[in-house]
Amino acid sequence: MVEIELDGKKVEVPEGSMVMHAAESAGTYIPHFCYHKKLTIAANCRMCLVDVEKAPKPMPACATPVTQGMIVRTKSDKAIQAQKSVMEFLLINHPLDCPICDQGGECQLQDLAVGYGGSSSRYEEEKRVVFHKDVGPLISMEEMSRCIHCTRCVRFGQEVAGVMELGMSHRGEHSEIESFVGLSVDSELSGNMIDICPVGALTSKPFRYSARTWELSRRKSVSPHDATGANLIVQVKNHRVMRVVPLENEAVNECWIADRDRYSYEALNTEQRLTQPMIKQGGQWQTTDWQTALEYVANGLRQVREQHGADAIGTLASPHSTVEELYLAAQLMRGLGSQSIDARLRAADFQHDGQARWLGTSIAALSNLQSILVVGSNLRKDHPLLAQRVRQSVRKGAQLARLNDREQDWAMPVAHNLIAPASAWVQALADVAAAVAAAKGVSAPVAGNAQSAPAQAIAQALLAGERKAILLGNAAAHHARASSLLALAQFIADQTGATYGYLGEAANTVGAQLAGALPGPGGANAAQMAQGGLKAVILLGTEPAYDMAGGDRAAKALAQADMVVSLNPFQANLDLADVLLPISPFTETAGTFVNTEGRAQSFHGVVRPLGETRPGWKVLRVLGSMLGLPGFEQDTIEQVRQAALPADVAARLSNATRAAIDTAPFEHQPATASLYQLDGIVRRAPSLQLTADARGV
Repeated sequence: MVEIELDGKKVEVPEGSMVMHAAESAGTYIPHFCYHKKLTIAANCRMCLVDVEKAPKPMPACATPVTQGMIVRTKSDKAIQAQKSVMEFLLINHPLDCPICDQGGECQLQDLAVGYGGSSSRYEEEKRVVFHKDVGPLISMEEMSRCIHCTRCVRFGQEVAGVMELGMSHRGEHSEIESFVGLSVDSELSGNMIDICPVGALTSKPFRYSARTWELSRRKSVSPHDATGANLIVQVKNHRVMRVVPLENEAVNECWIADRDRYSYEALNTEQRLTQPMIKQGGQWQTTDWQTALEYVANGLRQVREQHGADAIGTLASPHSTVEELYLAAQLMRGLGSQSIDARLRAADFQHDGQARWLGTSIAALSNLQSILVVGSNLRKDHPLLAQRVRQSVRKGAQLARLNDREQDWAMPVAHNLIAPASAWVQALADVAAAVAAAKGVSAPVAGNAQSAPAQAIAQALLAGERKAILLGNAAAHHARASSLLALAQFIADQTGATYGYLGEAANTVGAQLAGALPGPGGANAAQMAQGGLKAVILLGTEPAYDMAGGDRAAKALAQADMVVSLNPFQANLDLADVLLPISPFTETAGTFVNTEGRAQSFHGVVRPLGETRPGWKVLRVLGSMLGLPGFEQDTIEQVRQAALPADVAARLSNATRAAIDTAPFEHQPATASLYQLDGIVRRAPSLQLTADARGV
């Protein structure tokens, strides 16, 4: 540790720290633009100049290393005058368009200009003008004349997103930030550039000119998309979601969110929302009231149970539903006498031992691994924020290996590639297990080619170092031999000292397991229900054509049921449903998501329900009461949550398996969803559907 004197106070910081880090630890604010705690140091704005004793001139705090006994003054006349001079230079060419700037009210330059700017400018020449650029449907670069060349956006692309999509061209007053050769910005994390831009140069294209920051109410929430559980701040005006930005949580999403977390809110305000219960009569949809719709459903379920037995009723629940909704849906089925409920909609292997499959380590630990093996995942697109964590590890020197059916651009160096068709993944992983077993002098769980060069390279990488993980992706989870892949991952992890587990597909993949949204003894799983034969089907947030492994085939089979009830925020399942019940999306209801590391995160509704929409848990609770079933007496969401989640969630998390390993080759392609087709909300977000990822470019 090094001790320095900062504004008269003694401060201890690690050796190699900068003056800025010392100021942060002491709670002293030094004005800055280009410095950002998550990015490398550029030292190109010079706003953080401070007075260092014995230095001939003011020094940039962000790029001046501390030395023992250093004396620094951040508020001396010399420091303040230097900072004011820098501000004068920054404002020479900055346009005076604060009244119409989207960043007005939350602009770092605006805030610091109040403290360090002059009341008039000595510069009388014409201000420079920078031509606007079109970089895609998400980010607006219409006012690049505001840019102060801090290069935060450039460094974010290089270091966090892994893709240098923006850069600085030319020199001096001709410098410009631009995407080269007119390309669009296509990173799945690109919206974070808007957050870190300290001026109004980069703004949100969908939000642009729709509200002022001081008109917006800010409310906390949790992302309903992938299994990261990113923390959000949802900004609201007149009971309408206007914008979504990150809520900083170092343990989960740091200060970033993925573009689908940021822009999917657009779907909540579209005309595709379902706002009234509807019943199909004579092939035509008729709007009705809640009482009539729920009585219709309750009577239909009673009738099916009496005529065909409880086993003829089944529920397909979306893993993007809340824990409370999933728990009550499971209680409804079991109260009726059916064990047929499943949230593993894209799965093909349904072996389960009652334990909840999870990541096997903390999300934060992914940033500091030394060796990583990813099996069956398009890591960058399936889990943008987890990929960003892995990218941090790789930047620090970690060895990244993958087993996949093709090479994909993960925007990070992959040290070892094991490319094999999905049908051969079990054998390919068995080869790695055999190589590990040979190196450790133990017997392999099944026969494998220990001499395979890629398998040996991966085995050596996993045997080296201390912090390592084996991560099973969406394709591995949905593989027809998923349990064999898990068993092999378990053996390799046990022999190498690695953690192992699933990255997790949906917001509540883990929560669905904890809430009991799985078939009980004798119950049908999702694949069996998708083959048809049920007489009554409840679709909780599910669109079979898009969400299930069977796709259109599953939708057609389910449509043969006597009654199909769709609980959805959108006008979904119009072709196969008989009843549409409008339930609230995550912004209009309270609930809980359990992310892939087993962290239960509860949230509240941020706007009132649209039209006649009702929270899903309330609809299920009333339906259970109308059917006279026990366990539906809850008055509050807290009571449902208490019943739904075990007191000790961690005790239920386990990836341990005794499954037999089957390496026989077979033809199978796991069902996975692309980046902007994951769930009903992102599928209906207009701006996301215009991106290169959505168009498949």
